[in-house]
Amino acid sequence: MGKYALIFLFISTNLFSQSKFSKLSAPEKRWVLFHPFVAKKAFKITQRVLFEVDSLKNAGAIGRDNNGGKLDAFKHAYWMNCLGLAIGKKKALKLGMAHEKGNYIQWKRKFLEDSILPDSVSSEMDKQNNEIGIRLSEKCKHIHFKGEIAYIVMEALQTGKLVVIKKDVSGNYLTCEGAVVNMSEWKGKWNIPKCLVPSSFD
Repeated sequence: MGKYALIFLFISTNLFSQSKFSKLSAPEKRWVLFHPFVAKKAFKITQRVLFEVDSLKNAGAIGRDNNGGKLDAFKHAYWMNCLGLAIGKKKALKLGMAHEKGNYIQWKRKFLEDSILPDSVSSEMDKQNNEIGIRLSEKCKHIHFKGEIAYIVMEALQTGKLVVIKKDVSGNYLTCEGAVVNMSEWKGKWNIPKCLVPSSFD
């Protein structure tokens, strides 16, 4: 049995169920194959972050917009912050990059993420917030209380250090010039004229 077959066997029997591994995109699977000894930890952290973000959504603490809104921005920055602290910044950022590559593959196959089709601006938003989350992990090196880590990311969100997609009060996407993006005209497109703005934008 070759090295990669052994790694795959280790992963499939000890880290994930076959069903969980099979749901990952090809880039995410490659990340797992090359990082088998931290993959389980990364998976547990990801599940915990998603649970905490869902709790914030239910409470309405930072809105309920998980598609380009503040909740979405917080999720990515907090996820990368927690991963960076647990498995190292480089590995965490590569996982984030693998996730975004997976989103592009999803778009090509017309698979939905969080009930919508991914696009270039949504992907760029995630990448920027991932990178900011990794940088914020430097401030959290000696913090052992999860709530304080979340507070630091929340502060970055509220002071405009993260990015969100520009929308009007009705939730319509806007161009950088403020015009409403007619999504029916851009259905299925990757490059849509949405606009990224600081997370302090209202």
